[in-house]
Amino acid sequence: MHLTHTSLLGLWILEPKVFEDARGWFFESYNEKVFEELGITAKFVQDNVSYSRKGVLRGLHYQLEPMAQGKLVRVSKGEVFDVSVDIRRGSPTFGKWVGFRLSEQNKKMVWIPPGFAHGFLVLSDTAEFNYKVTNFYSPQHERTLCYNDEQVGIEWPRLDVPLCISEKDQKGQSLKDIETNF
Repeated sequence: MHLTHTSLLGLWILEPKVFEDARGWFFESYNEKVFEELGITAKFVQDNVSYSRKGVLRGLHYQLEPMAQGKLVRVSKGEVFDVSVDIRRGSPTFGKWVGFRLSEQNKKMVWIPPGFAHGFLVLSDTAEFNYKVTNFYSPQHERTLCYNDEQVGIEWPRLDVPLCISEKDQKGQSLKDIETNF
């Protein structure tokens, strides 16, 4: 497993070692021992999968303490533009964002620690998005940062289809108004 640091403290790109032969390919998407060696000591409690069509934008979601979630995300089918925003007040990168293309071809994963808002935009006709989380889903602790907040300034890729965004996500709060406790 190869780990690449990003410009946001604690948020990393992980590239698994892929074994390929005439039959196809194999890789470990999670190995507790390897992750501990890399410095990721998260205990995962739930696996989630979402399936979406091109133009679907999900996020930017996070949960407050004590139900904050770390996430290990990857794409098993299709391609997405994956975005994380540092919402840890007092962090030197508070309000900054990073975005990466995750796809079934590149097999990259992103480790997103608690204290980040997360979302993605589907670039391919369809996409299957997988994520392991460190805490259970808790609707009363869930919050949404507005995907198009001008202060954050995310540069979402332009598509040839209209965006499809849930009503809840359209009502996300601005960075200056979000509730955080990290």
